[in-house]
Amino acid sequence: MAWTDERVELLKKLWSEGLSASQIAGRLGGVTRNAVIGKVHRLGLSGRATSSRSSVPRPRRTQAPRQNRAPSITFGTRGNVALKPTYEEEYEAAPAPAPVEELVIPLHERATILTLKESMCKWPIGDPTEEGFHFCGRKKTGTSPYCEHHARMAFQPVQARRREKRSATG
Repeated sequence: MAWTDERVELLKKLWSEGLSASQIAGRLGGVTRNAVIGKVHRLGLSGRATSSRSSVPRPRRTQAPRQNRAPSITFGTRGNVALKPTYEEEYEAAPAPAPVEELVIPLHERATILTLKESMCKWPIGDPTEEGFHFCGRKKTGTSPYCEHHARMAFQPVQARRREKRSATG
């Protein structure tokens, strides 16, 4: 596209009327907004007509200071959230697991660090700095390092951990 004298005159007229470069490009046809801007600068055009905008700036929306706002907990979600359960629903949906009581391990089943074997439960019981410290020592299950009882204590469902954390902080 070549800039003919007629097109340059039309550009000058539309520019002085206050049209944007995009609007001028649309009226001229076959030219981009950037081409219009380039031609305006090469021609040294300035002094555009003022637009219909108000000379008074719009007031900015301000947010409440952080300490005065209610805390918001947001979790990243992808996809349609219409059927996403709220966290209250999640807590109510999963029944609370029964509290697990500590086993009383007979003396002959208890294991120390020296007597602990690969097939034994490695759940520590007591304070390692005290004399009565020992490991469960019962037969472990599958690939878990613990017996069935201690595996239930160690590997809780995610919802149960969230519920416990929420009740401890709330």
